[in-house]
Amino acid sequence: MDPVRNPYAPGAGQRPPELAGRKKQLDAFDVVLERITRGRPERSVVLTGLRGVGKTVLLNQLRSAAIARGWGTGKIEARPDQELRRPLSSALHMAVRGIAASHRDPERVDEFLGVLKAFALRSTADKGMRERWQPGIDVPAKTGRADSGDIEIDLVELLLDASALAGDVGVGIAIFIDEMQDLGPADISALCAACHELSQDTAPLIIVGAGLPHLPAVLSASKSYSERLFSYHRIGRLERAAADLALIAPADREDVEFTPDALDALYAAADGYPYFVQAYGKATWDLAADSPISAEDVRVAAPTAEEELAVGFFGSRYERATPAEREYMRAMAELSVDDGSVPTSAVATELKRKPASLSPARDGLIKKGLIYSAERGTIAFTVPHFGRYLRAQTDEPAAV
Repeated sequence: MDPVRNPYAPGAGQRPPELAGRKKQLDAFDVVLERITRGRPERSVVLTGLRGVGKTVLLNQLRSAAIARGWGTGKIEARPDQELRRPLSSALHMAVRGIAASHRDPERVDEFLGVLKAFALRSTADKGMRERWQPGIDVPAKTGRADSGDIEIDLVELLLDASALAGDVGVGIAIFIDEMQDLGPADISALCAACHELSQDTAPLIIVGAGLPHLPAVLSASKSYSERLFSYHRIGRLERAAADLALIAPADREDVEFTPDALDALYAAADGYPYFVQAYGKATWDLAADSPISAEDVRVAAPTAEEELAVGFFGSRYERATPAEREYMRAMAELSVDDGSVPTSAVATELKRKPASLSPARDGLIKKGLIYSAERGTIAFTVPHFGRYLRAQTDEPAAV
């Protein structure tokens, strides 16, 4: 098979050639956009799921849907070490620029940009010269609005003003936040408060977030009413028909077919996870001699796909962990044969340690996004098949 014509694309956030199995979420978001455009109340949206299920891809697709309707959009990726003001200011600036050309009152646009600049500059107001940042907005900062220094007050005022500007044009604004669970507690609280105000005002501005499975718990811990602020969508493995379509449709466009046995073998290997579907599909295509691609081709190619996953998907994450954190993860892997959640007390028993002594390792892994706590007293891997990967290593997993 010609590798140049290989249609499969295993990559972080890279859109697959066939976005299969996500029609339900795409259709639901179209309804949200239409309802908001018509002035009807709607909730912001949150996507949750493990690594490799296509949350970022879907987030980008939802953004494309908003842009197609003439909405202003901006996107950020949250980081544990970064406050919300700077990235949100840049994202909202981009969103407003997208609708400014349609606004009949340039002075009103400039007035909002002055508020946005004041909001942005609060992130550097008390910092040294080296840390100061200019948001790139060519209007004077407007004092007295969204510049109190209290992120919750400022964010509510800022987003209400932005929504009013969008309402003037008859469209909406959508801010997309990837890795939303990495926002700090104060920023999460402010975001929930802002969404609460926006929903009460039926304002044409929504937040669309994506994050790990424990994101709803993070939001709930911040504001008790958060479960009513967002429409939650759990993004999981593809069902068999969708996984087959993700392989068949791109191949069909290249006049290539799979035998039924090959599709059986690929689904067994990838287990329905979109990233794995692309990884095994790519390796199988490259090593197959001709069409139709057979189960034997999948068997021959599987070690190549697994080696790539071991280095790029699993190994790169494993290398981020400290020795103590690696020991903790290996104990988790031994306790969870199906890679489901395990009690933290069982990990302590496995390692013959007191639970309190393992808290630094557990907290470090959670902060690095390698494990999450679905409910109190339990933990699980954020990466599908990570436990299987660790159990397959006879010795310490090789360095990347």
